[in-house]
Amino acid sequence: MAMRTAAPPAGLPAKVVAVPPNQTLYVTNLPSSKIQKEDLRTALYMLFSTHGPVLDVVALKTIKMRGQAHIVYKDIQTATQAMRSLDGFEFFGREMKITYAKSKSNIISKLDGSFKPPATSAAAQVVVTDLQQSIFNAPVPGAASTTTAPRQTSLKPPGGDQAMVDAGTPESRGTKRPRDGDESEESDSDVAMEEGSDDE
Repeated sequence: MAMRTAAPPAGLPAKVVAVPPNQTLYVTNLPSSKIQKEDLRTALYMLFSTHGPVLDVVALKTIKMRGQAHIVYKDIQTATQAMRSLDGFEFFGREMKITYAKSKSNIISKLDGSFKPPATSAAAQVVVTDLQQSIFNAPVPGAASTTTAPRQTSLKPPGGDQAMVDAGTPESRGTKRPRDGDESEESDSDVAMEEGSDDE
């Protein structure tokens, strides 16, 4: 039995491919200037969670994403039910347009184990040139010496490991020395206060 692809609806060009059902809904025509981002996310969560558990609400206020949001559900059936009942719903004075998202949400990919972190961008791969090295390794302006000594790469002293001079013999290490002027066993701090010495 050959699998048939459904033709797009009459008003759409032939190149438009229908987006398959997905757990993530793509919501457009949202108010962008009237409401703060956190308030928008909260309102969308409250509205869409009436149809089932919402895992995530992504609503950005960037130029590219203004007036749009992604709502992520746990399963496709709940997302479909929410899409059918809320498409065209008036939200803060504008009718929402809801479709399935083109790709799977990162949170769904993480849950099913297929998440792959995005490749590092060119901005993250910085190459340090020789000119930059010479600038960063230059001596501090106003330093006393204009010639720099070769950098010491080891933290060990030049003669190797040496014993501390004031360490003494192994027998004297760890013994408690008496304090200066601590000949008497009794001290004045143990004397009881007199009853009549309180300030009245």
